Amino acid sequence: MPRFRPPTRWLASALTGAAASLLFGCAQADTLSVSSDSTEALVSTSHRQIAPKVLIISMFVPEAQVWWEPLKLTREIKVPGLSAENPLVRCNADSVCQVTTGMGHTNAAASITALIFSGKFDLSRTYFLVAGIAGVDPNVSTIGSATWARYLVDFGIAHEIDAREMPSGWRSGYFGIGAKDPDSKPTFEYRTEVFRLNEKLLQKALKLSASAPLIDNDKARAYRAQYHEPAARARPSVLQCDTAAGDTYWHGKYLGETATHWVSLVTDGQGKYCTTQQEDNATYESLKRGSAAGLLDLQRVAVLRTASNFDRPFRGQTAYASLQAESGGFPLATGNLLIAGRPLVDAIVDNWPAWRAGIPTD
Repeated sequence: MPRFRPPTRWLASALTGAAASLLFGCAQADTLSVSSDSTEALVSTSHRQIAPKVLIISMFVPEAQVWWEPLKLTREIKVPGLSAENPLVRCNADSVCQVTTGMGHTNAAASITALIFSGKFDLSRTYFLVAGIAGVDPNVSTIGSATWARYLVDFGIAHEIDAREMPSGWRSGYFGIGAKDPDSKPTFEYRTEVFRLNEKLLQKALKLSASAPLIDNDKARAYRAQYHEPAARARPSVLQCDTAAGDTYWHGKYLGETATHWVSLVTDGQGKYCTTQQEDNATYESLKRGSAAGLLDLQRVAVLRTASNFDRPFRGQTAYASLQAESGGFPLATGNLLIAGRPLVDAIVDNWPAWRAGIPTD
């Protein structure tokens, strides 16, 4: 479960746009050819910027590399401000690009902000697919499953009192900033606590991937068989449920129950927790700021999380043993990112005249 220091010189030039034509005007290693699609070029002719139809956002290399060969993401663009370990955006001739942010809130926010304001990309019509692995609640689904989020909930913005010191009768030592107890909904003073994604795009993604042939393996089947929950014992599937982000890589039954309650509380009962990861609220907030600057359309964001591990133990197993377990879920989760996510990517690229102006109605 995955879990930049933008130089002022390039940021200033990016905001003015003055250097954009120089970045891609010469025949250097990172120069891209123009797509044959007459309605949209990989390189925008007006500003010599790259104009992706889809930008896939990965958090670390195992999530990223499953896309490289199948989509032929062979053109490499170095972007100042990306992480030192992953400084490149990779693109193909069909105007699909992919970036690896680095793991955790800080890396995700810094990398996406750097990309948006780099001046190298025209993102005005880009669709964004956040595609990463996550822990999963065995009451909702199983390892290998692919989940599309409606709500992105921050599970890290909270008060915490150690459970050994919390008031008698409390369900948890976690409670919202400004709230009086764990059952009181907090005021959203950070403005990043909860985000709701575009329902129309969510339903498109679900429909397109519903019959995706998700992979499974014997090791995962044997491991999930130790759980009593029917959802945990089922084979991998595509479903809609919601995701909670927090840099603490937590684990266990009680924290899992807290996450379920928290997601329901802050979404007024509309959200259904199923996956835990570290980056999505940070990524979305960076995209939101890009949208506020007029550089992208926030209604074109989809979030896919595939389950690499359970977030809590099976009956009779300790939380620590569960955290350390080799469940067979990791290769399933990384592989199923491509299998569940590609139908949306292909639909956008193959039918770009219909998707260019917005999400098609049928």
